[in-house]
Amino acid sequence: MTVIPLYWMFIGSFQDSAASASFQPQMVPEIWSVAPYERFFGKTMAWRWLFNSLFVSAVLTVTNVFFASLAGYAFAKLKFPGSKSIFWVLLSTMMIPAQVTLIPLYILVINTFNLGDTYTAIILPSLVGVGNIFLMKQYMSTLPTSLIHAARIDACSEFGIFYKVILPMAKPGLAVLAIFTFVAHWNDFFWPLLVTRSNEMRTIQVGLASFKFAESTDFGAIMAGATIGALPMIVLFFSLQKYFLQGITIGAVKG
Repeated sequence: MTVIPLYWMFIGSFQDSAASASFQPQMVPEIWSVAPYERFFGKTMAWRWLFNSLFVSAVLTVTNVFFASLAGYAFAKLKFPGSKSIFWVLLSTMMIPAQVTLIPLYILVINTFNLGDTYTAIILPSLVGVGNIFLMKQYMSTLPTSLIHAARIDACSEFGIFYKVILPMAKPGLAVLAIFTFVAHWNDFFWPLLVTRSNEMRTIQVGLASFKFAESTDFGAIMAGATIGALPMIVLFFSLQKYFLQGITIGAVKG
């Protein structure tokens, strides 16, 4: 049930629109054609949309991994006044539905800061997520504190401990965080739709939604665009699969 839609999307990207939308689908097409890909790249700003999605997702993946790992290390291994209170306040914000903060966030970004139709408008509200901080805090709590003490005895700075001791041990958790963050922002649709107006600033998901014609719908070209949009996520998962599987099983077995 999970694979069939993906398979239908793939074979539909090599068929004409009539065959893709047929009520009697051909699970193995008689004629394969790259015309849908030619129409998609010829009638849209597909390369620009792909670049926008890649740029936004890459920047947000880097910022979330960096800031969430720093905050996770601070909450898990450092003692400072108000650490527990600050952590619980951050967690409490996860209880607030995103729809509640959407309108004030939109007014703040568009009207107050006048950042509409820019990369900054898409990136700024998601520089780091509270859920990512919580994930890294829980993961880094499982790392041995004795190595941190040994590094302090060797006169290593706190950032040096974080960079040279914590990050190498946290690679599986960081890989999981990077995968989840990249996929989430690559698939993000609603916020980029709200803050972008021009065709040049659309991401691939918003661009696909706008790819339609008054007289008909080119399902073959849409299938081609959806296949292109799904490809980076598939490559990312399989390239980091080892870290992903290792990360989700850390702590499951002791000894």
